[in-house]
Amino acid sequence: QVHLMESGGGAVQDGGSLRLSCEASTNTYSFNYMGWFRQAPGKERAGVAACATGGGSTYYADSVKGRFTISQDNAKNTVYLQMNSLKPEDTAMYYCAAGEDHVGADIHGRRYWGQGTQVTVSS
Repeated sequence: QVHLMESGGGAVQDGGSLRLSCEASTNTYSFNYMGWFRQAPGKERAGVAACATGGGSTYYADSVKGRFTISQDNAKNTVYLQMNSLKPEDTAMYYCAAGEDHVGADIHGRRYWGQGTQVTVSS
């Protein structure tokens, strides 16, 4: 059974930075794509960033381009999300995901999810 464990969420002020980590219980090459989704209260879960585990390609939602960076350390079975210049509208529960395919920053097909980590940005 696949487990994804997120860490690194927290509360920061407008303009601050956080780095999220997602460690998989299996080799990241087991998945074609890994990435991050977020869900704010009353809103749908949406893809924020994704990466191809084998090829290094990365994909971002327009709202985070230039501020967020996704990276991976396959030796540690871990994917990271570096979030800079955070804004109050980035406040959400952030979920790590792993899966078969993608459309932009959204991972599609059979997917595995982490339990989520809260990010709160205050103005």
